[in-house]
Amino acid sequence: MWKVTFQAFGVLLLAWLLGNFVLGWFQQNTKPQTQHSEQHPSRTSESQDQSCFCHLTGVLDDCFCDVESIDIFNNLKIYPRIRKLTERDYFRYYRVNLKRPCPFWPDDGHCSIKDCHVEPCPESKVPVGIKSGNYNKYSQAANTMSDVVECQQAKELGAINSTLSNQSKEAFADWARHDDAQDHFCELDDETSPDAEYVDLLLNPERYTGYKGPSAWRVWNSIYEENCFKPRSVYRPLNPLAPSRGDDDGEGFYTWLEGLCLEKRVFYRLISGLHSSINIHLCAEYLLDEGWGRSVWGPNVQEFRQRFDMAETKGEGTRRLKNLYFLYLIELRALYKVAPYFERAIVNLYTGNAQEDGETKDLLLHIFNEIKAFPMHFDEKSMFAGHKLEAKTLKEEFRLHFKNISRIMDCVGCSKCRLWGKLQTQGLGTALKILFSEKEIKNLPEHSPSKGFQLTRQEIVALMNGFGRLSTSIYQLHHFRQLWKEKR
Repeated sequence: MWKVTFQAFGVLLLAWLLGNFVLGWFQQNTKPQTQHSEQHPSRTSESQDQSCFCHLTGVLDDCFCDVESIDIFNNLKIYPRIRKLTERDYFRYYRVNLKRPCPFWPDDGHCSIKDCHVEPCPESKVPVGIKSGNYNKYSQAANTMSDVVECQQAKELGAINSTLSNQSKEAFADWARHDDAQDHFCELDDETSPDAEYVDLLLNPERYTGYKGPSAWRVWNSIYEENCFKPRSVYRPLNPLAPSRGDDDGEGFYTWLEGLCLEKRVFYRLISGLHSSINIHLCAEYLLDEGWGRSVWGPNVQEFRQRFDMAETKGEGTRRLKNLYFLYLIELRALYKVAPYFERAIVNLYTGNAQEDGETKDLLLHIFNEIKAFPMHFDEKSMFAGHKLEAKTLKEEFRLHFKNISRIMDCVGCSKCRLWGKLQTQGLGTALKILFSEKEIKNLPEHSPSKGFQLTRQEIVALMNGFGRLSTSIYQLHHFRQLWKEKR
């Protein structure tokens, strides 16, 4: 009898639990959306806190790769290796002329803090071979300790430090003899100019310098308005230099953009992605505190919000970040295409140190192998696939538009911003040059110099450092996600 009663009680209990579960499920799924949100304040808070990330997911426009796959691939496989590569001697020194005048308007912008100004070593301390621009001669004299101290002080006071070791001076003389003249996608600096200097990129990291306002807006406005195939009657959303459009959310602009051919749409997205990447670097290396003789740099979440948050940018922030991922895929594809150029035994990343040169090339080839294994590359076959004459004309338009953008970089009023702007622009220009030279790369001879396709050392340094900056941006996005969660 007790056994039967116990079984009956168990059946009734099970029926009661099941009934409550079904009733609860029905009530939960038939409530209005607003009521549903009120029942889960923590979930609402999370969506608000991550509003600039919540839509940064899934497949990217104009390609078949998704954001999540890029995050995993970059953060685990590429970023650690590209960071090590750009610390190698071959990739850390970049020759640049920061004194070229702006060809379009008078220089009207200056930095607000010391970290963007050029404070190189005094001319008397710069080795003769570098200072004169004669790369076949260089000073054999060793720097004294006072020279080293003075140069270190210059590094701390200014953003640009062109101080080099004696070993580096000899390497530069040899590098110059290995560079070949070639038609370029960018307006290259004259490396023989007395105003050109070698800059150690590790001593001059890309940071927020306080360079902003009308001067900075004018540079980006000129890039977008005059060089992205855009008619002046179509206004970019949130453009501070455009006439007031009230509550315009930019839909007219994106209707125009989607109506463009793939090639011109890609060009705009590349520039937008580069702009986004640079903004992320400035947010990640922000001057947080300046006192007691030292500066503290680090991520500024509020600055990041202003540039990318959905509410702050009227939904524009997610588009900007997706264009960063798109640019990453384009440059990744260029590296995939150019791998055979570097895999040849004749190509040596020459610094004069045989052991280091071998290790540098091994690391570069390791990165290429990782890139080859990535399964979702951008498919560029649909680009310039029309009539030969039209395709040729469009390619030339690409080249001229981008070359003009590289000239605009000489209008940046901040020396450090100009340095990194020129480098990253040249890196993207080199990637485009590679993508447009597929046939020439396929026909490269194994054991002799190529006549159909060649990269100068300056292009190689810009290509890998430029891609390294994109890789760093995506890695830093992961960091900002974590900081955003912590501030909930």
